[in-house]
Amino acid sequence: MSRELPPLNALRAFEAAARLGNLSLAADELHVTHGAVSRQVRALEEHLGLALFVKDGRGLKLTDAGVRLRDTSSEVFARLRSVCAELQQGQANAPFVLACPGSLLARWFIPRLDRLNRELPELRLQLSASEGELDPRRSGVDATLWFAEPPWPADMQVFELATECIGPVMSPRYSRYPQLHGAPAASLLGEPLLHTISRPQAWPSWAQSNALNPADLQLGQGFEHLYYLLEAAAAGLGVAIAPQQLVADDLAAGRLVAPWGFVETPARLALWVPSRLLDKRAQLLAQWLRNELQPS
Repeated sequence: MSRELPPLNALRAFEAAARLGNLSLAADELHVTHGAVSRQVRALEEHLGLALFVKDGRGLKLTDAGVRLRDTSSEVFARLRSVCAELQQGQANAPFVLACPGSLLARWFIPRLDRLNRELPELRLQLSASEGELDPRRSGVDATLWFAEPPWPADMQVFELATECIGPVMSPRYSRYPQLHGAPAASLLGEPLLHTISRPQAWPSWAQSNALNPADLQLGQGFEHLYYLLEAAAAGLGVAIAPQQLVADDLAAGRLVAPWGFVETPARLALWVPSRLLDKRAQLLAQWLRNELQPS
């Protein structure tokens, strides 16, 4: 005797028709046509090799086999619906885990975290910071916020939030500030520039955007992570380069200045969500981030 289950779509159609006692009502519940339900029931009968319904006047009546299958399938589908509802409720109550680079967390996200928690209390946000290579598909992470370049992978829902713009920044405390402030961008070619090992292309990209030869750049002190790079710049150790979003608060407070402005890169600040995990909380967070990133 075969232990293979019948097609589940056929079982589902039969269960609805047997429970409701009517093919048309089953079709309405399943959002399909009367004919589709009829074909699924007929396919199930052919698979089992026995009749589940018989004609009863202008309607249908369950056979003894149909009654047995109705009782069992109704119980099983009811349990499935109950378990799925419990799982969804558990997911809704679980924290929303957001991964992002530590520099982005420290310099942009944390200053806004209290406002986010007040405005989106249902999110129950849990942050996971890393300065290494982020993996948006990592188990235990619901979404990843980072700078990346398109094209986007097919298995991810990517919410583009803002264009990345990078530019040189320095502190008014820097010893060369009087000579550099107000000078053309080319004046940085002779400057020992602070840089980060994790983003080696930042200075060359900026130079090309300003019609300067990247080979003429002189790199000075290097840092492993962007956070330390910007702390060094704020301490007056030299000229650094960074995304505009990560220094916006420092510029507003006067800790840093950006005399040469910012240039657009191909990258985007985006919220990455695995398609299998997409829920309304990700959409709410994406909209909140997009609003927060709007120029004031």
